[in-house]
Parts: sequence; C-alpha cells; structure tokens
Amino acid sequence: MTDELIVRREGAAGFLTLNRPKAIHALTAAMDHAMTEALLKWRDDPEVKLVIIDHSEGRGFCSGGDIAFLRNSALNDNGVSGRRFFYEEYQLNHLLFTYPKPVVAFMDGITMGGGVGISQPARYRVATENTRYAMPETGIGLFPDVGGGWYLARLPGRIGQFLALTGTRFDGAECVWTGLSTHYLPADELEKAKSRLAAGHEIGGVLSALSVTPPEARVAGTAPQIAKHFASDRFEDILASLEADPSEWAAKELATLRTKSPQTCKVALRQLAESARMTDFADNMAMEYRIASRVLTRPDFAEGVRAVIVDKTNDPKWDPATPEGVSDELIDSIFAPLPADEEWKPLALK
Repeated sequence: MTDELIVRREGAAGFLTLNRPKAIHALTAAMDHAMTEALLKWRDDPEVKLVIIDHSEGRGFCSGGDIAFLRNSALNDNGVSGRRFFYEEYQLNHLLFTYPKPVVAFMDGITMGGGVGISQPARYRVATENTRYAMPETGIGLFPDVGGGWYLARLPGRIGQFLALTGTRFDGAECVWTGLSTHYLPADELEKAKSRLAAGHEIGGVLSALSVTPPEARVAGTAPQIAKHFASDRFEDILASLEADPSEWAAKELATLRTKSPQTCKVALRQLAESARMTDFADNMAMEYRIASRVLTRPDFAEGVRAVIVDKTNDPKWDPATPEGVSDELIDSIFAPLPADEEWKPLALK
C-alpha cells in the first residue's frame, strides 16, 4: 500500500482517491499497483457495487504519469525501469477498460496523460467547470499513450488527431460535446453525488439529477476547420493545409505544431490510424507498449522533458528536427513487434 492513494470502502462504493496534491496527483508505480490490487480485490466482492476514482485536495484530478521517474530511467538505466512502469500502468488501464462493475471517474480539474488513462475507461466520466483535459505528449517527445490511441481515434471529425498533435486543453463543456465525458456537474455538487452513490442510489439517476447544462463548447465553432485541416494521416499534409489558410486560427495552430516533436506527431498519427482499425483494446495496448519501449530512449523524450518540465526553457532541440527528417523507416522501427517474451499482455485474471 501507499499513502499516495487512499483506498477505502463507503457503503456500496469502493473509492480510489489519488493523493499526491503537490504533484497534481501524477501517477507513480506504487499508485498503479495499489489501484490494481484494490480493483482485483473488489472485483468479486458482492458488497462493492461500483468503483469511484477521484482525488484529494488540490487543483487537479491527475496531471499524468511520473515523468521525472521516466526521464531518469531513460538517462540512467536504458529505459528498463521505465518500460516496467509502462507495462504495469497499461495493465491497469486494460483492467479498468474490462472491469465488470461500473466505474465512475470524477475529472474535476487537470486531467492529462495518465489521468486520461484511468478516467476514459470508466463507464461514467464526470466533468466540471474546472476540468482541463489534454494529451500534451507531443510537447515532451513522448506520445498519447495509456489508451489514447483508442479513445482519440474514435472521436468525431478528426478532433482526436487535433488533440493528439496540438495538446490543446479542452474544458468540461468540450469534453461533454465530444463524448470524452458523460456528465457535467458543478464542482460543488460532487460530494453530494459521491454520497448518494455510496448509499446505493442508481448511478445514472444520481448523475443526471445533479447534472447541469454545460456552457457552449468552443470546439463546436472550430470543428469544421479541424475536420478540414487535420484530415490527413500525413503530418506534412496537415502542416501544408494550415499554411494555405490565411485565418488567425490556422496560423495559431500551425505555430503550435511547429513547437512539437516531429517524431511524436508522426507516431501519433500512425498510432490513431492503426487503433481505429482495431476491435480489441488489448491489441491497442500492446501496440502502445511497443511504441513506449522505443520512444522512451529516443532523444526527443529526455530532451523534451528537460526543456518543458525540468529547465522550463521551452526550447527543445528535436532530433530529427523537421518532419521531413523523420523517415518512414524510423516510424516503422518504433511500431515493430517486440520479441515474443517482451510483448505486453493483460493481467492474467483467475
């Protein structure tokens, strides 16, 4: 067990409460282990009717994974401990996706990276006026993992590709509009919702009764431009499409893309294209583990984390530096199968 995760029972509900407020509840290996252990324990417990994932104090639900740990692994042990982290985190993601009991995730505040991985598999995903949802991995040379390929590939109108490449933050209204969230509740109603759920009230009824109409989703106004300019699975085509558009919106998105890792952008587009053809979430996670195993020790990850998170200079020197420099052969090598004994597999459940 770990004090970074509060595991408790209240009535009909099992609670998994993230508890690293100073790190905006970024996930550590110990937190992943504790969540998996609790989920397996509650899976066959008839007293537990549902699982609630939330966070303790602080301004976010979950800011992502333990990036400092992963960078340290990339620099000091050739990615060995980092790959183990990804392997077990992806098993947790898959366990939540296939969990037989309803899961309710309260996405109140920052919900990014690893936080997406533990909230998107939930049957009920509650956004609030505080929600800030993003997959910002192109800015640090990683990629939109933890099931991101699956979820983003299934959003309407190329919005998933837009989110994956730009790292744009969606608010709660935009999450509901796109289907990333199922309900929109005022933040000050969340404790009431949790109390009623723990008391055994029907989940959909509780959340619907406390839901309010969200504000207008800003992305609704730009959805046609997103569908047009992000239509291609070829990164160079997207850049060219934006370059040909004289609008202020296109110039802003183009400038954003110019700051991202070209390698990651190409990886993300292929990742989403391949995921869209898959019918089994486990296949998606196996693909993402192959990608993670390779990009963890590629130059862009350690450099991106240095520039954005460690030094905060926001001046990453990407390698390759241009989209044209990222060859098809390089991308193929990132997606290539691993040796059979190294491939990712779901948890073996009894």
